[in-house]
Amino acid sequence: MKHFFDWFNNLYPVWLVTLAVIAFFKPPVMLWFNSDWVFWSLAASMLGMGLTLSLADFKEIGRMPGSVALGFIAQYTIMPLAGWATAKMLGLEPGLAVGIILVASCPGGMASNMISYLARANVALSVVLTLFSTILAFFFTPMWTSTLAGQYVPVDAWGLCKSALQLTVAPVVLGVLIRWKLPRTADRIGAAGPTIAVSAFVCVTGGIVAASAEAIAKHFGVLALAAFVLHVLGFGVGYIVPKMLRYPESIARTVSIEVGMQNGGMAASLARIHFASMPLAAAAGVFSGVMQNIIGGIAAAIWKRRPPSA
Repeated sequence: MKHFFDWFNNLYPVWLVTLAVIAFFKPPVMLWFNSDWVFWSLAASMLGMGLTLSLADFKEIGRMPGSVALGFIAQYTIMPLAGWATAKMLGLEPGLAVGIILVASCPGGMASNMISYLARANVALSVVLTLFSTILAFFFTPMWTSTLAGQYVPVDAWGLCKSALQLTVAPVVLGVLIRWKLPRTADRIGAAGPTIAVSAFVCVTGGIVAASAEAIAKHFGVLALAAFVLHVLGFGVGYIVPKMLRYPESIARTVSIEVGMQNGGMAASLARIHFASMPLAAAAGVFSGVMQNIIGGIAAAIWKRRPPSA
């Protein structure tokens, strides 16, 4: 079974793109995957993440405080500001601008841990940063979205905060508690955690593409361009800042990946719930998920050929 899970997870981009294409050309296939399904799927993926964590993982924060602080601050400053700059630079219409800013204000994506491994970065730091940014997303995601997207549309900061708590903190904490109190149960369920996360975001992508097919067809070019610019800025600035501060190459790569790769599924879910009248806001999360994996994959392929000491 483990071999199947590994095989399925490694082909994540294939499933993502395939279902998105099917949903785009045949929306009824995925229209049933509505807001309730989106919400609970993402909550389940966060629970899966929590089941893979132990209390020892939290101790890693104390072993590398400088790197964790750098990565966390970079995550919640560089990326939200990059989202705002992208919206301004490209003159995006309100729905897409809100979506790009929301994506940029979300925590790091779980795929970043795999990309960090492939890029010969610091995987332990990547895991800690993803966890840390996810747990505190209930505050920083609504705060940045309200501050930067509030100029486009009214933003229900408290509603976003409540949803982020339900989507991230509660499931992760529950998973950690199960791991602590019932380790054998956690092992059995947690083995499927990454696969649950992959399946969840693939289905979320399909559901949102199906519901937004008309808007996506009309704005495909600008959606792709906005997602590309956002993630290139995230990866680029996220790498330059640690290098300027004289951090080791492995740390610079890790921070670059964590900043550049966002939880597009969470962004799409929040947009579907809180900006339902703006289909492009949720579509931005979908395009972000695809684009960051492409850019991350290219970066990993380049870095894999160059040892961090080089």
